[in-house]
Amino acid sequence: MRNETYLSKPGDPMPDKPTVFFSDLRAGPKRNLLDKIDGLVEAVGVRTIFKKGHLVAIKLHFGEKGNTSYIQPVFVRRVVDRVKDTGALPFLTDTNTLYVGTRGNSVEHLKTAIENGFDYSVAGAPLIIADGLRGEDGVAVKVGGRHFEEVNIAREITNADGVVALTHFKCHELTGFGGVLKNVGMGCASREGKLAQHSKCAPMVDPANCTACGDCSLSCPAGAIEVGDAAVIQDSLCIGCGHCIAVCPEGTIRIRWDETTSRLQEKMVEHVKGALAGKQGRGLFLSFITRVSPECDCYGHNDAPIVPDVGIAASLDPVALDQASADLVNSQTGFQNTSLRKNHAPGEDKFRGVHPAVDWEAQLDYAESLGLGKRRYTLKEV
Repeated sequence: MRNETYLSKPGDPMPDKPTVFFSDLRAGPKRNLLDKIDGLVEAVGVRTIFKKGHLVAIKLHFGEKGNTSYIQPVFVRRVVDRVKDTGALPFLTDTNTLYVGTRGNSVEHLKTAIENGFDYSVAGAPLIIADGLRGEDGVAVKVGGRHFEEVNIAREITNADGVVALTHFKCHELTGFGGVLKNVGMGCASREGKLAQHSKCAPMVDPANCTACGDCSLSCPAGAIEVGDAAVIQDSLCIGCGHCIAVCPEGTIRIRWDETTSRLQEKMVEHVKGALAGKQGRGLFLSFITRVSPECDCYGHNDAPIVPDVGIAASLDPVALDQASADLVNSQTGFQNTSLRKNHAPGEDKFRGVHPAVDWEAQLDYAESLGLGKRRYTLKEV
C-alpha cells in the first residue's frame, strides 16, 4: 500500500495528516446507522463550517432510472438535518448528464430524482439542477491548470456558499474508481465542462470479436458508432463518454490506453479545483462505501458488488477521503463470480481487477499537486 495510514484510538496523539473519520455498518438498538451518520457529520465539524444563511449545495447522484446503488434518501436526510442545525439553507443538487438517459435535462432529471425518493418530504431539502434546463448554464472559473486555464462549472455550484459532497464510492470504467473527486469534478461541471473533460478519450472496437449486435450504436449519445460487419467508432463525432464500453455484451470496446484516461482524470481534477473555488473552509465530504459496483451509477442498472459493504467515511479533505476509501476497498476479500476478475485477496488492487489498464492513482497524485488535499491520512473510527 503506497499510502501510510494510522488507525487511531482514544487518547492517541494525532499525526500531522488530514483526518478521515470512519464508521462501519454495525448497528444496534442504542445506535443505528442513522445515528452513525450524525456522528460522522458532527465529528468532521459541520457546526464550524456552515453558518446561518449559508446556501449549501448538497451534491449527490440521484440515480439513473433502473439503477439502485445510489445513496438512500433517508441517509441524505440526516445530513440535510445536521446542516440545517447550523442555520444554513441546504439544497440537493446535481448537473445534467452528457449521455442519453433519464437525467439529460432538468425536467427528466427532477422527475427521476423524485421517483427515486428524493422529494422534499423524504430528503428534507428542495431540488435544484445546478446547470439549468439543458445543462448549458455554466460559469468560467480560472484554475491555471496543466490542461485548462479556466473550466466551466455549473452556475448554482458557483453561487453556493458551501458544498457537501455525498458520494457513492464504486468502480468506474474511465477513472478506475468513482469517488469524491469524480462526484465534484465531473458532477459539478456544465455540459461544456463535461465535454472538455471527455474530448480526447475515444474508445476503440476489436473487430475480431465484435458480433455487430448494435447495442453500442443504440446507446451512443453522439451518434458516433456505425455498425456493418462490425462496429466502427467515428473519432470526429465521439465525445468520449465511455457509455459504449459498459453496454457492449462481448467486452470488445475499450479505451485506447495511450494515457488518455490519466489525462481525463487530470482534467476532472482541474474541474474539482474550479467547483471548490471560493469555498475554502466550507466543504464537507462523505463517502458511502457500500454496494461497490463495477461501473458508474450512470447506467440504468447496477451489477453485483465486488466486495462486502465497508462503511461510511467523512473528511474535510477530498483527496484523503478518496485515498482512504480506495484503501478500505482494497483491504477487503473480493467476491467471486462478479466482474472482479482477479486481485481477490485482501490488499490487492480491486479497481485494476475490474479495469486493469486504468491508473486510478493519477487523479490522486494530480489533486495533491494542485493543493486540493493530501494522500496520506489518519483514519479515526467514530
